[in-house]
Amino acid sequence: MQALPNLLWLRSFEAASRLRSFTAAGNELGLTQAAISTHISALETQLGHQLLERTTRKIELTASGRAYLPAVRKALQDLAVSTEGLFGNRTTGSVTIRAPISEGVLMIAPALPAFRETHPDIEIRLLSAIWANTVLETGIDIEIRLGDGNWPGMRADTLGTEFIVPVCHPKLRKKLNKPSDLIEIDRIHTLGFDDHWSRYFDAVGLETPPDAPTITVDTSLAAVELAAARSGVALLLERVAMSLVASGRLVIPFEAKLPSVQTHYLLRRDTDRPRKPAARTVENWLRRLFAGNG
Repeated sequence: MQALPNLLWLRSFEAASRLRSFTAAGNELGLTQAAISTHISALETQLGHQLLERTTRKIELTASGRAYLPAVRKALQDLAVSTEGLFGNRTTGSVTIRAPISEGVLMIAPALPAFRETHPDIEIRLLSAIWANTVLETGIDIEIRLGDGNWPGMRADTLGTEFIVPVCHPKLRKKLNKPSDLIEIDRIHTLGFDDHWSRYFDAVGLETPPDAPTITVDTSLAAVELAAARSGVALLLERVAMSLVASGRLVIPFEAKLPSVQTHYLLRRDTDRPRKPAARTVENWLRRLFAGNG
């Protein structure tokens, strides 16, 4: 036990490595930038290895730092989970959620105030991910991901079947009396969902128009804003679309909907380590929210 470094030094190293900033690490831990630097220097002296490369603009892990960081993170997490599991949550629970940007902005964020009213002791950090293949970082408690459920080393629990529906501005709805009217309307295409329009036309018994959609964007959130600005019709996951319909921003012009080849999953590392009580509470709430009962 005498060889173990000071716990505060390890926390400073983990935070600085994750945030790539002594200032940000200090803000997170309630310490000064100088204190973070001092802790890491002391840790490096005890270990006899440099862990971080300091430059004027940023910090980078050395080879020794990259090798040491996973063990430090695991040890800190194991200690936190064991403490909370044995003695309960004596301080404010902090839960970090990462979700696709559209679901985070349009579904989760609007529902958070009601959740906080019933769980004021749980602090929520909501992070956005644009692409589905982003790495599941150690600091993420709950990840919601859209895909086929196959991520090596991860445990994926489905949040239900997804469908794809068209959405447009309420005033544009007047021009859409039948699905074939879509051929004359500007269509908004979202990168990553390349076959949605062709599959939707096939589902309503129409041939895909030879011309490409008028506007292409890289996120569903951008597609939503374009549709809300009367720039055309977008195809969205029904879960996302329903929240926009409820707000009055968009409408679903036709009942026909297309089964999605992808669905939402709750993702976490494939491990038997116990979950934090606060994380379990948030996870259960997210299940209800995606089921339409949030």
